[in-house]
Amino acid sequence: MRHLTILRYIAKIAETGSLRSAAEELGITPSALNRRILAVEQELGVEIFERHPAGMRPNIAGEILLDHIRTQLADMERVRSRIADLSGMRAGHVNIATTREMALYFLPDLIRRHLAEFPAVSFDVNLMARGEAEAALADLSADIAIVFEPIHKRDLQAVYRGSQPIYCVMADDHPLAGREQLKIYDCIDYPLLLPKRPEGIRTVLDQAAERVGITLEPVLESNSLDLLRLMSQDSAALSFSLAVNLRPDLARDRLRAVPVELGKGGAGTLVAGHLPGRALPVAAARFLEAVARELGQRYS
Repeated sequence: MRHLTILRYIAKIAETGSLRSAAEELGITPSALNRRILAVEQELGVEIFERHPAGMRPNIAGEILLDHIRTQLADMERVRSRIADLSGMRAGHVNIATTREMALYFLPDLIRRHLAEFPAVSFDVNLMARGEAEAALADLSADIAIVFEPIHKRDLQAVYRGSQPIYCVMADDHPLAGREQLKIYDCIDYPLLLPKRPEGIRTVLDQAAERVGITLEPVLESNSLDLLRLMSQDSAALSFSLAVNLRPDLARDRLRAVPVELGKGGAGTLVAGHLPGRALPVAAARFLEAVARELGQRYS
């Protein structure tokens, strides 16, 4: 809506940190955008951006205004989604914050199926480090968070919560490949490829090792789960994956996955939810229900 245009302009400058970059993305001239911002600052009686040779960033007054802007834009998206739903368009936009464990197979497949049913819905998926997804809910830059082992649990109202199995991924001719199940101490005699801390898989594995009095010492750490998996090919090295992120055609890469038994209370928790007390836009609420339903059917 037109009265929200200037709010989007301010939010875009804060996001890009540059008047010129924001103007390019918004499709207006930098001078026109600058005039709009100066008019807002004149109306408020204070500057809202610190201007530097390298760009612009919100000052304290700007951060207060941005907090209001994010609330206004999120509320308008919720209203637009509800109106579209009533009119039969079933439209809307869904902002998702998630950790890397969900992004390779589960989410793409579910989004693809959802778009086939609701083609007027659009998505924005942001991959975040553990702990950041909950923060994205709090500042309203995300509608939904899907997180393995969330840190800030009070910022996440769970619609789905369930234990998530962890698998050890290895070459198909590895000495452990014939096992039906592994203990964490079975793995320490081989090179370990582990996610960086504080990723959820790493946290759960470290805790399991500590319970049995051992320490996991990786030969390689990375925040790329694809890299870790592929490094297991044709080697003795072991990587790890959540069940939800297991590639369905591992055999094509000459790999095998064996479940890891982590003991009582050892399995990590996968949570999908939203900011407590927030009424989600219809499109986001509908997709979150689909996420919870799919996870419940797979892992109940």
